[in-house]
Amino acid sequence: MRRMDLNCDMGELPDAVSDGTQESLMASLTSVNIACGGHAGDARTMKETIGQALRWKLDVGAHPGYADRANFGRLELRVPPEVIVDSVFEQVRALAAIAAECGARVTHVKAHGALYNQAARDRVVAGAIADGVGRSNRDLVLVGLAGSLMLDVFRELGFRVAAEAFADRRYEADGSLRSRKFADALIRDPAEAGQQALRIAERGTVIAHDGSEIAANAQTICIHGDTPGAAVIAAAVAKMLRQAGVGLSALSRGSRHDLRG
Repeated sequence: MRRMDLNCDMGELPDAVSDGTQESLMASLTSVNIACGGHAGDARTMKETIGQALRWKLDVGAHPGYADRANFGRLELRVPPEVIVDSVFEQVRALAAIAAECGARVTHVKAHGALYNQAARDRVVAGAIADGVGRSNRDLVLVGLAGSLMLDVFRELGFRVAAEAFADRRYEADGSLRSRKFADALIRDPAEAGQQALRIAERGTVIAHDGSEIAANAQTICIHGDTPGAAVIAAAVAKMLRQAGVGLSALSRGSRHDLRG
């Protein structure tokens, strides 16, 4: 049986953490990536999100981003690699410490926003993320954009990797994510997101913005927690995958060999 992890970026919106909006997504997921003090998140939101994830038996991952809350970590910055190394290390360490207090463990790391997108095409940025994670725990799985340079860098530095594709984002023909400056960058229709997830799981491809079919061979599919109607989208994606015979399981349930990207 083809198996797939469904992940979601969480702990980014304080109200959603506390009012049940965030947890309503979790019934459809197998893992979460938790903001850990860079672009968003603080000790309270980390602890509450980890607690919710434990209730749903989900894998807990770190979601470090640029420390640029004014732009939600979605503005590309040009900073020395050592700054990225230190920031990623501190964010992963912060989440790991709170996870330990809650009786959980961090299993993976996925960069956020601009940091993620830059790493997908910039070897230095990708290497800095890996170095920051490595200072904390070299056994963590590094998640990156399917088919991108960042996965190659992570592998070269000795990490297990998980290739990621997106159910709720549109792609450019070169395999990059369509910029959020475009109104159609997000897929808001649950049925369309489900179809894209199914194509990823069954064919390892997506249909790009220009209509071309491009590779997106992934072990994990992301649904963004801040996409409008995210809970409905996540439920539709999970249902469509299960109905097609795709098993849903967290990355940590797979073998080390599976995490080759």
